[in-house]
Amino acid sequence: MEPPKIVSQEDWLVARRSHLAREKEFTRLRDQLSRERRALPWVKIDKPYRFEGPDGAQTLGDLFGPRRQLIVYHFMLGPTWQEGCKSCSFWADNFDGIDAHLAHRDTTLLLVSRAPLERIAAFKQRMGWRIKWVSSLGSDFNRDFHVAFTPEEVAGKQAYYNYTRGGFPMEEAPGISVFAKAADGTVLHTYSCYARGLDMLNGAYHLLDLTPKGRDEDGLAHHMSWVRHHDRYED
Repeated sequence: MEPPKIVSQEDWLVARRSHLAREKEFTRLRDQLSRERRALPWVKIDKPYRFEGPDGAQTLGDLFGPRRQLIVYHFMLGPTWQEGCKSCSFWADNFDGIDAHLAHRDTTLLLVSRAPLERIAAFKQRMGWRIKWVSSLGSDFNRDFHVAFTPEEVAGKQAYYNYTRGGFPMEEAPGISVFAKAADGTVLHTYSCYARGLDMLNGAYHLLDLTPKGRDEDGLAHHMSWVRHHDRYED
């Protein structure tokens, strides 16, 4: 790893302060984008989705618990899969434990997959996660939020993902969806994002972005081919 340039501390401070101005500009733009995101219109959820979890059968409204905001991570674990997606697992490693903090900001965070609950429970135990995880098996939930596709859609490159129709390599996809609950119990969909929109949820990537090598993914077969389940790294 060769450095771009070796300079004195004084020259480094000049360069750092110049970059700091750009970082502050980005922060202000990000704050503005977040305000615009919160101002997006909402959609009322009328379909009676059902989920199976550690607390038994639940509706979408039940998943909020005592809170008024719900964040769902669409975790790729299909009905016949024996283990969860390694990339989704990388994201879930970043989520586990933060739900206690989110709860104190009126927000519930959980995972949803189409796999049966017993397979979810087994993989969750293997990974050592504490975060709540429910099954949407038999529900249209994943389909309606554009993270599950038919074999025909995949084969014909007609999967609707990230707000466009085209090719997707498999029948399961990652994403995140956000919901709010009105005082009368009405559930409203406020936001969903997919693909690179999920980058902002991965603290490990943000830490790597601070390092000299960055994510170090150039030249790989695909940008996340290095990722393993955390119990599968060779060391």
